[in-house]
Amino acid sequence: MDKKLSSLALTLVAVLVIFILMIYVGGNLMGVERLQTGENPILRFVFVIIGLLAALGVYYLTRTSPAWEVGTRQVVWMAIGAALYAIFSWLFNGTVFVVPSLSQVALRPAIAIPMFFGYTFGPVVGFFSGAVGNMFGDALTGFGLYPQWSLGNGLVGFVAGLPLLFSDRKKSMDTVLWASGALVVLAAVVWFFNRNLPNMLFFDADAGIFGDATITIFAAASIVVGFALVLAVRFAFGKNVDVAAAVTWGMLGNLIGIGFAAISDIWINGFSPAAAIVGEFLPAAGPNLIFAAVLVPLFVTAYASVQRQAGR
Repeated sequence: MDKKLSSLALTLVAVLVIFILMIYVGGNLMGVERLQTGENPILRFVFVIIGLLAALGVYYLTRTSPAWEVGTRQVVWMAIGAALYAIFSWLFNGTVFVVPSLSQVALRPAIAIPMFFGYTFGPVVGFFSGAVGNMFGDALTGFGLYPQWSLGNGLVGFVAGLPLLFSDRKKSMDTVLWASGALVVLAAVVWFFNRNLPNMLFFDADAGIFGDATITIFAAASIVVGFALVLAVRFAFGKNVDVAAAVTWGMLGNLIGIGFAAISDIWINGFSPAAAIVGEFLPAAGPNLIFAAVLVPLFVTAYASVQRQAGR
């Protein structure tokens, strides 16, 4: 077996094994409540496997690229990225700000971590950092484990690392911007025609309101604002390809990864397509774009400064 393929396969299998051990051993056999998942656990893992196969498919189409090489250095960065993402996800996941949504969604500035690790160290590192980091972050938070959402977070870092596959990163950004813009417009249009969708988690006992308040307009506005900010960063840092590419590809990773997780709940939780997009995708992906535009440039610039000081 090709070394790059075997390294990627081992990484994907490791992610799957970690998920299984946490949920079926920790949650079911040991009975740890915070390690248990919601209904339809088998179906949740079906979507995990779909996501893993999608990552493997991207590798197969671009298998000649050195971006897929995984050595000791990449393994170390995987562990660091996952640990950082887990800790900062725990700090912000529902303990600071909660976004009104169809399910539990919190403001998560830590999303910039898998984006940065993916872009800087490659798609495999980004994938592991996002998937495993999110899983442990959810375990620390205690809201239960939702493996398909952790897999979606892995895809955020995975896609953020894909510019390493292109020799001309600047040219690839234009395609990414058009594709991302189309997805943002589509999501905003879906919200416009379903803006009266009730928020099932909202309740106000004093007012007698339980689950019948509509999704806040912030959910729709945030994804448009986030896209505008990413666009501004893209052109403001036009001469700094690393910053522009990291933010642009991080945006696409966020839209694809969070979109994958939200859409999976159409089957897992029985949501309608509109509910999955308006009630889950927008409240999660919109704020993520804003954090990507603000924090990813800081991470990339700081890392470049450290590299220069180290003489690399």
